[in-house]
Amino acid sequence: MAKKAVATLRTGVGKQFTKCIKMVKSEKTGAYIFKEAVLPNDQVAEFMK
Repeated sequence: MAKKAVATLRTGVGKQFTKCIKMVKSEKTGAYIFKEAVLPNDQVAEFMK
């Protein structure tokens, strides 16, 4: 089933979305954590700020 989900993101409406991964330093532990999101293309720059 995962292959179908990935395949649908590459065709049609799925090209309007981007998977974003951002590395953020945790204030509590000081370790780096990763935040992931699937966003519309016009919101990517705002997520990366």
